[in-house]
Amino acid sequence: MALGLNRIWVRFGLWITAAVLLAIAALATGVLAFSELQYREFYRHLPTPIKTELESLKSQDLEDSPRALQIYSEYWEGDRLFGEKWSLVIGLAVSLPFGMAVGFWISRRITSPLASMVEVAARVERGDLASRAVKGNAHGEMAEMIEAFNGMVDSLETLESERLATAASISHELRTPLTVLQARLHAICDGVIESNQAEMKTLLSQVEHLGRLVGDLHTLSMADAGQLSLRKERIDLATLVGDVVDELRPQLQQSKMALSMELPVQDGDGSTDIRADADRMRQIITNLINNALRHASSGHWLGIRVQTSHNALGEPWVTLEVSDAGPGLADDLRAHPFQRFAQAPGIRRREGSGLGLSIVKALVTSQGGSVSTGQSERGGALFTVQFPRY
Repeated sequence: MALGLNRIWVRFGLWITAAVLLAIAALATGVLAFSELQYREFYRHLPTPIKTELESLKSQDLEDSPRALQIYSEYWEGDRLFGEKWSLVIGLAVSLPFGMAVGFWISRRITSPLASMVEVAARVERGDLASRAVKGNAHGEMAEMIEAFNGMVDSLETLESERLATAASISHELRTPLTVLQARLHAICDGVIESNQAEMKTLLSQVEHLGRLVGDLHTLSMADAGQLSLRKERIDLATLVGDVVDELRPQLQQSKMALSMELPVQDGDGSTDIRADADRMRQIITNLINNALRHASSGHWLGIRVQTSHNALGEPWVTLEVSDAGPGLADDLRAHPFQRFAQAPGIRRREGSGLGLSIVKALVTSQGGSVSTGQSERGGALFTVQFPRY
């Protein structure tokens, strides 16, 4: 019963029924009051003998007797039917404003949350994302609608904050290498710095950094727009991981990272096959390993594991785990590890665009997989990527 009363159409119907009943009651009260006034006026002008006779008839419950009707017809001034008409008119005159007032009050009570939403929507249109609709006395679907509306405004405010933060981070990331390039090129032009091969390599590294940043931003923007080009095919994730690790082995050796890699024995059973874009998967694996090289090289250990598992529904999945022995994720990054340009406070980013993990998230999600973070067995960070087995 309580659930039914929370439905807005049920409560609105009950309110309308109550308003109609109140209007009818007001009409009846007005008619009775006017009839009582007419009767008192009639009774006041009766001769005393007739008044005594009428009271006697009323006391004997003979008010509808022929004699009583004769008295009414002789002494009632004007047409009784005309008096009844005026009683009805007076009753309508009393009940109509009352009914309209009740109707407007009900309408205002029902639509006040909508008015609040309209006002907030107008403010949001003007750029004020701090306003929220007031629930007031709303219940049921109306309250749910207001909560959903406020949730939508919350999402807009969050997206706007992220957009501004991303724009500020992009401008900062672009300005740094551009400033270096501008200063060194001016110095070369002024003869302060010699234009030799070492200087050209320095300038080239800054240009390559700009190229990586622009490429990463393009990848993320395409993923956000749902227009990321993917050529999905059947690939062996374990074999692909082994190939990528072999390519990055010089960087691992340079960082003195001890590698612990667990890959299933390839016997042609397809246990680690997935359906994905090979180039995008290579980019995912490379970003995860490079992230460990940049932020966990102090631990001098990198763990890579590919295994098969089953989800809660018993469906087979292929899992890639990349773990390290570094300091792990900072406390303020654990809630949003894949945030764009995320960086622990007090640490200056020396290389990379700050978009590596964001790209991992976007590429994994766009291909139907999932990625999560945790703590490794050695206290560092653990990244787990899962895809349905082919």
